[in-house]
Amino acid sequence: MSNKETTIPMDRAREIHNLAFRSSRTTVSVIDAMSQRGAIKGEEMSAIGTLRDQCVQVSQLCEAFQSEFGSE
Repeated sequence: MSNKETTIPMDRAREIHNLAFRSSRTTVSVIDAMSQRGAIKGEEMSAIGTLRDQCVQVSQLCEAFQSEFGSE
């Protein structure tokens, strides 16, 4: 693997940002709904909780990025 830095065109970066933001927020909503309805088995809770935490982190990163760089 090369140490060469690659760049992503801004329109592609925005597309990735928007998809990550929407997907993470939707995943958190689905997990919350599933847990409220008792759809998660005890042995699944740790993995589901980790996934939810990761999605919250992605959402927070996207919000921080949007605050810093704005959206066009």
